[in-house]
Amino acid sequence: MESTDLYYPKELSWLAFNERVLQEAADKNNPAVERIRFLGIYSNNLDEFFRVRVSDVKRQIIIAQNDGNELEAQHQRKLLEQIQQKVMALSKKFDTIHKDVVKALARYNIYILQKHELTDYQREWVRNYFINKVLRHIAPILIDKKTDLLSRLNGNAVYLYVALRREGRSPRFAAVQVPTGEVPRFFLIPPQRSRKNKHIILLDDMIQLSMEDIFRGFVKFDTLESYSFKMTRDAEYSINDEIDESYVEKMSESMKQRLIAEPVRVIHDQDMPEDMVEDLQKRLKVTKLDTLHSAGHYRNFKDFIGFPNPGREYLEHPPLPAIDTKDFSAYNTVFDAISDHDILLYYPYHRFLHFTEFVRQAAFDPNVKSIRINIYRVASHSRIISSLIDAVDNGKKVTVIVELRARFDEEANIEWSKRMTDAGIRVVLGVPSLKIHSKLCIVSREERGKLMHYAHFGTGNFNEKTAKIYTDFSLFTKNQELAEEGNAVFDLISNPYRRYKFQHLQISPLNARTKIQSLIRQEIQYLKEGHKAGITFKINNLVDNELIDDLYRASQAGVKIRGIVRGMCSLRPGIKGLSENIKIISVVDRFLEHPRVMIFNGGGNRKVYISSADWMMRNMDNRIEVGAPVYDDALQQRIVDIMEIQFRDTMKAREIDKEQVNQYVRRGNRKKLRSQEEIYDYLKQLEEKK
Repeated sequence: MESTDLYYPKELSWLAFNERVLQEAADKNNPAVERIRFLGIYSNNLDEFFRVRVSDVKRQIIIAQNDGNELEAQHQRKLLEQIQQKVMALSKKFDTIHKDVVKALARYNIYILQKHELTDYQREWVRNYFINKVLRHIAPILIDKKTDLLSRLNGNAVYLYVALRREGRSPRFAAVQVPTGEVPRFFLIPPQRSRKNKHIILLDDMIQLSMEDIFRGFVKFDTLESYSFKMTRDAEYSINDEIDESYVEKMSESMKQRLIAEPVRVIHDQDMPEDMVEDLQKRLKVTKLDTLHSAGHYRNFKDFIGFPNPGREYLEHPPLPAIDTKDFSAYNTVFDAISDHDILLYYPYHRFLHFTEFVRQAAFDPNVKSIRINIYRVASHSRIISSLIDAVDNGKKVTVIVELRARFDEEANIEWSKRMTDAGIRVVLGVPSLKIHSKLCIVSREERGKLMHYAHFGTGNFNEKTAKIYTDFSLFTKNQELAEEGNAVFDLISNPYRRYKFQHLQISPLNARTKIQSLIRQEIQYLKEGHKAGITFKINNLVDNELIDDLYRASQAGVKIRGIVRGMCSLRPGIKGLSENIKIISVVDRFLEHPRVMIFNGGGNRKVYISSADWMMRNMDNRIEVGAPVYDDALQQRIVDIMEIQFRDTMKAREIDKEQVNQYVRRGNRKKLRSQEEIYDYLKQLEEKK
């Protein structure tokens, strides 16, 4: 086997993941409104894929060409061609599924109307609404020979390309941004008679219906026509090395660079006339390395994530009320609870309020002396940051590590940094060469004349919003050895050139890779010695070739390996003589699977870890990540039980095979089991036994 055959290309694997999202939109067992929202998730994912992954492939081609490495350039061009072919195939599936979902909504009397489908009453209502509520937000770009359209477009927005035509003259072109930041994307048209039918029109169609009102009196035209398009920019940025420029200023400048970055994809309405397509392509400087293609009527489908439900409750997933665990609620304070025993929460099944209470109580508890926390992504209205500001007001020493380079959250994190600094919080802007991705919080509290540390280790961000839709583990512990090492991570960030030793924690980039590799090799040794051996893991992405090679070696030695990988997976399971002992599944359902978990049989002495790190080179070598051992036997068993439930999933689990064809796990004679719902029932039953 060629060495390149050992690893499935990560970019194609990412598209295979997004195809699983598209499968959820196609699944008629999902409620109709949820299906159209999955189309929005797919679209949002694809935008990020082009902004990040495709941009990188394009850069690799340019770099290889500049270096004279034609073999590498040819390899990357072939990969880009495979990506474009797969995207086109998925785009066709998307359009078919979209039509099917629209029909499904219509069966429940919910109609998404295009402009030509409106009644006279509806047209009048739409036009009046446009003039009174929307027109004020419209500022068209009138295009002439001097117009640099590329620099004026927002890569996150959808536009309408307009041709203003006069007989005997060349058309005048214009671009109109659909102002989804100022007004909603979806409008429920008030009924004229029956309230049974619900009619929805998109902002795009509302603007197109009233397009003449925008240009009349400013531009002469006999006829006009408009079609949607969207441009996706390269999301990469560079930071210059000016010594007199602060880190924040560098990041702010990079945001400006992103706004004028080159496009990597232009997608337009399939009905757009050829002369308009050619003009758009020329003005946006689309090259052979970029993706230009047509698709259905609507662009920026990501807004459909928030598609409203004007109908019955059963058109959405039934709510799963978050569990209020007695592990906290049975105690007077969070500190009493954690002092009594380690606590493990699993969001969104458990309430994220338990963590926000941890920070809130620390903010006013007279015995708390300091709070240290690192922030990667937080909610737009963060109760956590409000509590940290309260803590400063109450005389606590508060240190917040802010990662300014959290992709697509840079601007928000810069603003949070300024606000916290103004409030008196010590804000540390991380290590310039390393992203800080750990999910760590340490509260130090004086108890009986001694400073005791309470630690939180997690797999997910401190974000109240995503904690409702991402599955993630949170471990609260008063184990002083773990907490002291957690404190050392903060010291490492502030003093990255000092040496630190970590006996318990897996810290990237210091020891995480070597510790994981050592644990894998130990399983091989245990098996050789006749002891129990096995590896079980759950991560978002598995694309680190070095760790994959270690798993291959363990498989060849006979170690049974099971994995749950939500996204990219370069490992190719089921290859005889290489990976026949490796089984990997992927679960895509209503909640986004986000935890990182490692379970090693350990010759009968089981070892369980939770971590912030995926098995990617960037997470192992170029970020500060924290993996923590779970020492409590009952909490270990809880994690094992949750993993076993997912491996028994017969409804939402797909088998990741060597070609990643996304076949659902075969159910056979087994009963239907949807692991995300089964886990909720499992955790509720545990709570009832307390």
